[in-house]
Amino acid sequence: MDQTRCPIYVGAMNADTSSGLPFMKMHGLGNDFVVIDGRGESRVDADLARAMGDRHRGVGFDQLAFIEGADDALRLTFYNADGSTSAACGNATRCIAAWEMDRRGSGTLDLLTERGALRAERRDGVVAVNMGAPILDWREIPLAHEICTLHLPIAGDPVATGMGNPHCTFFVDDAEAEDLSVYGAHETHDLFPQRTNVQIASVVGPDHLRVRVWERGVGPTLASGSSSCAVTVAAARRGITGRAVRVDLDGGTLMIDWREDGVWMSGPTSYVFDGVWYG
Repeated sequence: MDQTRCPIYVGAMNADTSSGLPFMKMHGLGNDFVVIDGRGESRVDADLARAMGDRHRGVGFDQLAFIEGADDALRLTFYNADGSTSAACGNATRCIAAWEMDRRGSGTLDLLTERGALRAERRDGVVAVNMGAPILDWREIPLAHEICTLHLPIAGDPVATGMGNPHCTFFVDDAEAEDLSVYGAHETHDLFPQRTNVQIASVVGPDHLRVRVWERGVGPTLASGSSSCAVTVAAARRGITGRAVRVDLDGGTLMIDWREDGVWMSGPTSYVFDGVWYG
């Protein structure tokens, strides 16, 4: 990750930076984040997330990631742009892991999330994160009532998967030809009491999928790590692909590998700039 520091000040020009809130802007394949390091006195709530997430009046992001805890037990909390929280955000986890491993000069790192402890590793210039075992039980995804998660009673026959957040995957002939917003409307389907991320996926070749994502609390997004993991799990369960899959998203490519110890996701990370928020 290129960590050349480029400061940006959001708010009053020439203000005293000690009175503002420092943050970093990062992205993974265009799936963008504001990262706030709370190992000092910083705090984040839904109101702050909504204000900073406004792409016209704030900074703009798909997710805000808040870092807290001690160096040997860093914990991440994720907010969507609408102020809601999410237990998982794979691309943000990879970006933060890359930055923190560079800072420490290490090749591995464990980060605590609501999903549990996630292991990150640097491999051949990219960062891989173990996103944990997929959630396949209807109660834990969660769904509103008992149902087979491999075939939901929704037009299009989607698959439900949990990756710490709920996912609904539709397999289609050509993901690029479909209207994503039509599928994205299922974010608020009654079967998903906590709403859901939605993906449309088509087969490019053996173990190669083209995926487009509608993210819960955000809308269309260029990429999503947890969605890529969920699509891979759904495809493998359906027998469409194996368990190691190339996922091509609107913003680029992630490699997903569903192993015995969890679903590993690898791909590039990007640091964009440092900023100070004066909201």
